[in-house]
Amino acid sequence: MMITVIGRGHSGTRAISHTLSASGVYMGAQLNGSGDLVPADAMYEACRVISRHVRHDGGLRWDFARLHTMPIDPDFKKLVESYLASVLASDAPHKGWKLPETILAFPWIVRLFPDIRYIYWIRDPRDCILAGHLTDDLSRFGVPYEPTDDLRLRRAVSWKYQSEIFKATPPPRHLLTLRFEDFVLDQDRTLEKLAAFLGFKPAKIPVRAEAVGRWKTDGGNHDFAFLEEELRGHGYAA
Repeated sequence: MMITVIGRGHSGTRAISHTLSASGVYMGAQLNGSGDLVPADAMYEACRVISRHVRHDGGLRWDFARLHTMPIDPDFKKLVESYLASVLASDAPHKGWKLPETILAFPWIVRLFPDIRYIYWIRDPRDCILAGHLTDDLSRFGVPYEPTDDLRLRRAVSWKYQSEIFKATPPPRHLLTLRFEDFVLDQDRTLEKLAAFLGFKPAKIPVRAEAVGRWKTDGGNHDFAFLEEELRGHGYAA
């Protein structure tokens, strides 16, 4: 069984990666402190390859239609296979990887690996945008968008884009959506859902309740009208 975690940077994906590692899942030959499979340069470049075929229709609107019908670029496949070399070569019964940037390539990842287990990891965007991440500036990965000098707005737009590319992708056969907040505040029940999805009992790791709702004491701008529908859709109070 192969597993991957799909989630934006600063959504707490290290928690699920560490959970999988502690549960005996082989997560690649070299991991950083966040549980990312590294080095990640090949995957970053794969994200740039797929982004060439995303059309920006202005504002917060992107057209991903071509990604679902056109042939997958051979360079993309080579780059992904290079990045995942240690995982693909492993004979571990349970293996996988975690890298936040994977979501930027989600449509073609699903087409390349239609039968693996996908864990979609969600965190309140108001918490996600409090700290910087490599994907804050989407242009680093060739994604077209309207640039802004407003750092919080840039992060919010990045969160929105990553949500849109996920929603635009036909769901894979095996998909489980989990919220970071539920993992922290009700880990036992969340692990039960994970166990039912994966078919084995996952390990329990330490969590910190103060990681939830940090936006409530934040003095900067973290409220954006274009995220209100997303907040409601994922069960957060707008």
